[in-house]
Amino acid sequence: MGLFIFGLIILVIGLTLNKNAIPIGKFKSLISTIGVVVIALGLILSSVKIIDAGHIGVKKLFGEVQSDVLYEGLNFVNPLIDVVVLSVQTQNYTMSSTTNEGEKTGDDAVIVLSKDGLQVIIDLTVLYKTKAEEAPQIIKKIGEDYKDKIIRPIVRSQIRESAVDYDAIDLYSDKRAEFEKQVKDAITTTLNARGFDLEDMLVRKVDLPTSVKQSIERKMT
Repeated sequence: MGLFIFGLIILVIGLTLNKNAIPIGKFKSLISTIGVVVIALGLILSSVKIIDAGHIGVKKLFGEVQSDVLYEGLNFVNPLIDVVVLSVQTQNYTMSSTTNEGEKTGDDAVIVLSKDGLQVIIDLTVLYKTKAEEAPQIIKKIGEDYKDKIIRPIVRSQIRESAVDYDAIDLYSDKRAEFEKQVKDAITTTLNARGFDLEDMLVRKVDLPTSVKQSIERKMT
């Protein structure tokens, strides 16, 4: 659109230029022609939107989100349209106690309270992707920063809500798989309603309180 405006300025200068002006007056017709060419080029370029593979485009006209989306490849649109590009590829969000390993700097593991009142620290990664057909509603209702607004709080909330059904030792041993399934099902339902598909949830580490670890070691001994 910037090229179109630039061409319009050139055209206005050419049309308002005095033909007898020295020394550029004799270039009045040439300047006007250049302005027309630049305007045409700007309109053409503004009408063509290229969407990369694995992405979709959400159209906005004067701030209003359009219901249809642009798919990968070459697309011709209204030159006044703004396009917001979103990925529909698999994305991951990691919350880890290891510095610089997750999305947030520093210790970002999820701290939960178990059924027996003990504090358990969980590292996990969620794999998800945006539903292409839901992208306009995501932009309209959530915005482009959906990771921090939706993905992160939903995952952390569901982990905490599910953890209170299990003792700390269960989260670490025989009921860990059951716990992971319960959390995954809850996250799937909630994210699906928001326009996202959960592909997988990976509990990478469960860190128990020192007293519980020592108890496990004594039993093993």
